[in-house]
Amino acid sequence: MTADASGGAAPLHDPTQPHKESEDLGWTINIPGHPPRADSPEYKAARAAMHRLTDTLDRPFYGDEPVEDHHGGGLWLKDSEGWFLVRNLVGIEWSAQFCADPAKVDLLRQNAKRLYALCPEAVEELGIRELLDTPITDAAGVQRWTDSICNASMPLPHDVHSAALPQGGGVHHYPSPVTEIVFFKRDDFQLWVVDAVGQAVAVAPVAKRGSGDGRVQVLFAAQESALHPALERARDSGDALLLGADHPVALTAFAEQYHPRSAAA
Repeated sequence: MTADASGGAAPLHDPTQPHKESEDLGWTINIPGHPPRADSPEYKAARAAMHRLTDTLDRPFYGDEPVEDHHGGGLWLKDSEGWFLVRNLVGIEWSAQFCADPAKVDLLRQNAKRLYALCPEAVEELGIRELLDTPITDAAGVQRWTDSICNASMPLPHDVHSAALPQGGGVHHYPSPVTEIVFFKRDDFQLWVVDAVGQAVAVAPVAKRGSGDGRVQVLFAAQESALHPALERARDSGDALLLGADHPVALTAFAEQYHPRSAAA
């Protein structure tokens, strides 16, 4: 796929007709016809506000600029210490709005409204009073919420937003319970490992740091990985797939702990 000037995928078809999208990762999904994608006024405003608010943070949790605007359900709040970010119950990706039930999206609005009642200063500075007060009853309301600062507002660096391995494990490509580990794991443990045939595998330690246990549990394995069938069998039987400390994937995951980089490196 090619990229347009805004960083998204440039359509190679008429988006008003049913069509398919795919990538080198080997996924294909059926897409119902929809209006051509364009940056709405709400999204442009949300993206500008997100960058402005991110710049006020001493240490952005998801990573420093440059960041991309993820439709992840972020809610920007403000207290005596300044701006901070929390997440709503779920986020709505742009293309998901076309299957969204307005009544369910309205529950997200109600949840956000209750939270923002605790931070009225943020409501006024963001200019979202009408957005929070207006029930969502139709597709137009869903679209407005989807592209608003109350949803399109999570500042993610490219590697953890839309990149595919080996460049990065983006939330658009891999399951969130796995991709979110990268935000809180120790820096010297490698979550994403490329196996012997060049396929992506995600692993986690099975014991606490300093235990001497070098085994890892496989959390994700690409379909083409030699570990994928074993992972599927383990899941079907309700078991975890563990790799011994001498397995190449485990050795790679712990490599920086076995051989720490020098301070000058």
